[in-house]
Amino acid sequence: MHNLKELKIWQKAIDITKSIYNVTKKFPSEEKFGLVSQMRRAAVSISSNIAEGAGRNSPKEFLQFISIANGSCYELFTQSYISYELEIIKKNDFDVVSDEIKQLQNMLFAFSEHLKSNYLKS
Repeated sequence: MHNLKELKIWQKAIDITKSIYNVTKKFPSEEKFGLVSQMRRAAVSISSNIAEGAGRNSPKEFLQFISIANGSCYELFTQSYISYELEIIKKNDFDVVSDEIKQLQNMLFAFSEHLKSNYLKS
């Protein structure tokens, strides 16, 4: 349905995943199977859901996967916030990650509105 590598939302999601992997490298080893694992899975889930939606045969299905990706953004923000509150992640790292997540959420919202208005007209 879409050329995945040209989708800016997918590119941004990949960038967030790289940021999360870099930030979580600094986490204490006891978090390897806790926050590190959950944050990495949530980050990967965002781009994976965008990709799965792009590969579907209908805009309605794509919209559903965009919604799931957005949910994973909220999950990732929450995990980042918890990490910040527990003083595992530094303020600067938290600010960068949360800004990237917010940017992607805005992009996902705009893209979903585009899908609705151009492909799901009543």
